[in-house]
Amino acid sequence: MAEPKRYITSDELKTHNKPGDLWISIQGKIYDVSEWVKSHPGGEQPLLNLAGQDATDAFVAFHQGAAWQFLDKHFNGLHLEDYSVSETSKDYRKLVYEFTKLGLYQKKGHGIFITICVIAILFAASVYGVLFREGIFVHLLSGCLMGILWIQSGWIGHDSGHYQVMSTPKLNRFAQILSGNCLAGISIAWWKWNHNAHHIACNSLDHDPDLQHMPFFAVSSKLFNSITSYFYDRKMNFDCFARFLVSKQHWTFYPVMCLARLNLFAQSFSLLLSNRKVPHRIQELIGLLVFWTWYPLLVSFLPNWGERVMFIVASFSVTGIQHVQFCLNHFSMSVYLGLPKGNDWFKKQTSGTLDIECASWMDWFHGGLQFQTAHHLFPRLPRNQLRRVSPFVKELCKKHGLPYNCTSFWGANVMTIRTLRNAALQARDLTKPVPKNLVWEAVNTHG
Repeated sequence: MAEPKRYITSDELKTHNKPGDLWISIQGKIYDVSEWVKSHPGGEQPLLNLAGQDATDAFVAFHQGAAWQFLDKHFNGLHLEDYSVSETSKDYRKLVYEFTKLGLYQKKGHGIFITICVIAILFAASVYGVLFREGIFVHLLSGCLMGILWIQSGWIGHDSGHYQVMSTPKLNRFAQILSGNCLAGISIAWWKWNHNAHHIACNSLDHDPDLQHMPFFAVSSKLFNSITSYFYDRKMNFDCFARFLVSKQHWTFYPVMCLARLNLFAQSFSLLLSNRKVPHRIQELIGLLVFWTWYPLLVSFLPNWGERVMFIVASFSVTGIQHVQFCLNHFSMSVYLGLPKGNDWFKKQTSGTLDIECASWMDWFHGGLQFQTAHHLFPRLPRNQLRRVSPFVKELCKKHGLPYNCTSFWGANVMTIRTLRNAALQARDLTKPVPKNLVWEAVNTHG
């Protein structure tokens, strides 16, 4: 005789949301992932963020069939008493099923092969320009080509972290290390740790690392309350120095983006040299050392320090376009505190993302980010399928009265600067001012 089902309520489930006591609900069944969190391929942050609640939609978005079978070993015999599925989630899961049945998750096209060929050509052209050609203009162009190379390698790193871009897992890992660590100097382990947290808690001020840029940027006045970052496990202080920088952020946005790569370099080493558990740590570090060998060596072949600085600034500035692209999709969208709850996950993804209108021949430039909403809802979907499924996403949002945000590349820039400017003006006029330093007083005395 079968044992009767045992149930717990959502309120009881919420109490199991701490390290060492992590439970999640998927399709009404309760899973104890307290130990699994240490070995989770996507890192610990997604499970920590989803602990104590229903995680079905997020699980459906990020996992394939084999993962469902793996879940069984973590089932603790309990079921969620008040489990329910919203109409939005039902339709969303139907779309995932239909896309799977059509084989869209497996149809990757030749985009990665073409991108790899383009990267090889860009690298050869940049190196050739530095080593075998003379003249400031040629060396400036070589630096720009290097920046374009980094942008394209970034798209490969992004895609390979979401799905298998190569024919085998080992080749996929090789593509990640080559495109991220070796060619761009950015740890793929850091990117996955950061990016998975961003996807799970899209536009959460205290959980999404992509919105946590204090003291340089603040997209909402809520950040002026010095809230705690659960991702970085530290307080984001809004002090007099942060206020000064934020009050000018709509002017400093593009210049800072030109140097944003420095932060990624620092974050990569910070993670790999930390006490955190990092898969393939030695492999990752070797990849970074490869970058920090060939790039400075290449720069050293330039004839003088002026051209060396010019080459570095050119390569950093061009790749700054990609950093701007990352911000355009989210900075001007709806933000919130806390985490999306259960059936709220779909809504948070759509309200926190902005699509960019562009012709199909410009897809190489945006790297799939122009279909940001589709990408967030179907992160395992190959980049070449996003244009195809985007109309289905738009229709689903329309059916359920959810936002589907879309504008031109120019319009996205305008919206982002407007958001930064609004927050900057609020930073100047807080009713509870923080102690001001002499620099603040000098700059703002006359407005």
